[in-house]
Amino acid sequence: MLESWLPILTLLLITSCGTRNEFNLPETVTFNQHVAPIIYQNCTPCHRPEGGAPFQMMSYRDVAKRAKMICEVTEDRYMPPWPADPNYRSFVGERYLTDRQIAMLAKWLEDGKPEGEGTAPEPPPFPSGSMFGEPDLVVPFRDSIFLPGDNVDKFITVKVPFELERDTFIRLIEFVPGNRDLVHHMNGHLMNYMAGDKKDIYEGEHVVEDKEKGNRGMYGRLKIANDDGTFPVLSPSVSNYLPGVLPAIYPDGIGTLAVKRQAAFLVRNIHYGPTPVDAYDRSYFNVFFADGPPKRPVQEMMLGTLGISPVVPALVVPPDTVMKVMTEYQVRQDISLLTINPHMHLIGTSFKAWATTPKGDVIPLISIPKWDFRWQYFYTFHQMLRIPKGSVIHAEGVYDNTTDNPNNPYDPPKRVVEPAAGNMRTTDEMFQFIITYLPYHKGDENISLEPDTNRYKQ
Repeated sequence: MLESWLPILTLLLITSCGTRNEFNLPETVTFNQHVAPIIYQNCTPCHRPEGGAPFQMMSYRDVAKRAKMICEVTEDRYMPPWPADPNYRSFVGERYLTDRQIAMLAKWLEDGKPEGEGTAPEPPPFPSGSMFGEPDLVVPFRDSIFLPGDNVDKFITVKVPFELERDTFIRLIEFVPGNRDLVHHMNGHLMNYMAGDKKDIYEGEHVVEDKEKGNRGMYGRLKIANDDGTFPVLSPSVSNYLPGVLPAIYPDGIGTLAVKRQAAFLVRNIHYGPTPVDAYDRSYFNVFFADGPPKRPVQEMMLGTLGISPVVPALVVPPDTVMKVMTEYQVRQDISLLTINPHMHLIGTSFKAWATTPKGDVIPLISIPKWDFRWQYFYTFHQMLRIPKGSVIHAEGVYDNTTDNPNNPYDPPKRVVEPAAGNMRTTDEMFQFIITYLPYHKGDENISLEPDTNRYKQ
């Protein structure tokens, strides 16, 4: 009987040894020498005090007691959360483990989780209150947000008005969650009120839960409009948050924002994870001023839903259906891409974007093979990426409105549609590709977009 299993056992041993030899792993993997650098670079930025993750990974003891779980979630690539495929396009700040690093963690568990000789390396330092030093202005939410202990996700829109001594310029806006255990993500815009347009920027409600009544009723309750019924000038996506993700930091003179004496942040929306007990949040913004106006103001285009290019076919997904949609747009001038943001909702399963030049060359932009609504990053290129005039930017997405999709909000599946303007719900769907760019200048492709956080510190 054993003889019949020998060929199979031999094959398994050869495969295992071959895998180990392929990665050239050390004879014994230890925490101090091998595991700590992986953990501190890729996990500790979130798994730390004030880091937003549910437990810490700051020491050997922290990591060793969760070694089995760490191996499982890294082998499945559930953690660290980095949806974009790094083999298609690499971005600033990506946290993505190589196959060798994953094998290293697995072997450490197999070796008995040895701590190793010598002193453990120190975890990286993380400042409190701001990742960039002392801000020029702190703008807190005016009201604390009550989060009932009903184990239900909450999506909240918040108006955060503030006044300055004079009109000025902003170089960086940093969002700091008040309740790091529950704040999952946030998209923030800046509204500027021109002199005399609104007598009281503080009137109206400041916190409104996103429900099916739509944006028009919601914005009416927030009293965002000017006194004559028009709306203030909006600068979109000036601040975005996901645990462990730094805001996009561009070189000096790029992306500087003008801010009027009367202004407000519009948080649309902030996502709070479920909680079994009543909780509160009062987040805030750190504002860093600039010395003057931008030398090169950034611009933004949005393809797809509510954007400059149609979704084809129309984003209407019948129940028990898997379908692909696309959108495309031809650029009218040479542009330099800075940051991109794919956006879908719950039944999206994959997203891919690329550009084709007039010469037929393909420029990869981003590929997300396994879409996850919970992790929606703004992806910044390592260097400005030139897209020549006449190039066509393509984006395609796949939606799964079946019971096989664990993220489907409906059971049984229901017809899911693209929302109309003014009536956005998470249970509807969207297909958007948001691009932050500059008109191209010669040499842009040589300009690094890697952040220099020290220039913000006082």
